[in-house]
Amino acid sequence: MSAYNFGPNHPMSPKRLELTARLARELGIFDLPQVRVLESFVADDDALATVHSRAYIAAVRRVGADPTLSDPGRGLGTEDDPAFAGMHEAGARLAGASLIAADTLISGAAVRAVNFGGGMHHASREKASGFCIYNDVAMAVMRLLDSGVSRIAYIDIDAHHGDGTQNAFWDDPRVLTISLHESGLTLFPGTGFANEIGGPGAEGSAVNVALPAGTSDAGWLRAFHAIVPPLVKAFGPEVIVSQHGCDSHREDELTHLNTSVDAQREAALSVATLADAVCDGRWIALGGGGYSIVNVVPRVWSHLMAIAAGKPVPLRTAVPPSWRDHVREHYGREAPLFMGEDADTWWRSWEVGYNPADAVDRSVMATRKAVFPLYGLDPWFD
Repeated sequence: MSAYNFGPNHPMSPKRLELTARLARELGIFDLPQVRVLESFVADDDALATVHSRAYIAAVRRVGADPTLSDPGRGLGTEDDPAFAGMHEAGARLAGASLIAADTLISGAAVRAVNFGGGMHHASREKASGFCIYNDVAMAVMRLLDSGVSRIAYIDIDAHHGDGTQNAFWDDPRVLTISLHESGLTLFPGTGFANEIGGPGAEGSAVNVALPAGTSDAGWLRAFHAIVPPLVKAFGPEVIVSQHGCDSHREDELTHLNTSVDAQREAALSVATLADAVCDGRWIALGGGGYSIVNVVPRVWSHLMAIAAGKPVPLRTAVPPSWRDHVREHYGREAPLFMGEDADTWWRSWEVGYNPADAVDRSVMATRKAVFPLYGLDPWFD
């Protein structure tokens, strides 16, 4: 999985995957009796072609075989997505893991699955974008649909708008895509506004909450709870797929949001609760962005895996000393002492009322007004 590597100076370092796996292992998450760790595989062209054009797949193969043959028109060999040897195999292996996640749910071998190496939500049918080569998210959703699943809710809490996945299902009323992200006015990819609600015949299938820069835990969680649970419950999916990019954290250098590890853990708990309430627990959780590779990413995604396994790690749990020693020895950094940050994650329920003077509330209300009536919900009260 760590072969997905754009180079030593690129923000998306594969070290974040190594550190996450190591932390989860040392916390005992992989040893829980209800957990199986499965090896990924390189997805074949037929699987990739459920989301991407064969011409694009061929271009990725060509550039991966000879990185001097960059194809900027297809997003290959750009500043965001530099060409590297083995690019096709590396991207297809991340996608393969998400396909395994889908297949385990389809077969009934598992109810929940996590691929923290996935979540590549910017890749489009014909183009790489935003560090994403193949859109494993859309591929997993397509695999579920092709198996006969009739309704899927996709929840994206990455700081960046999940544009590639939204666009893949823009005209498909079977898939509800909800993206909670920093406004495109201040952050890549510059999309994801409240008026993006899906194509003809699929109005309301795309939902976007464009949060103002600087939004902290209270506003972020208020927005999440004001939008996600009521819409998912009204939609009634058979499976939830979620993307847990953790770049909304206040330490992340690529974004301008202000959340904590604690808030992101709270959001994961809420997705798990929602899956139990609406689709008998069926839930696929994926990674995504996140560029604070020591302090944030390993803790957030270890919490995600523990929650999916039904054994949440308490926030005051000590980070294993052996993991902290590894970080000190190999990265020259002092790692966090605890699995949480003692953050105040209190948030105001929408039931207490809408505050037009609050920028977060204005963003939430814009989304509720655009979409809630399409589900028979009152944007002011439901």
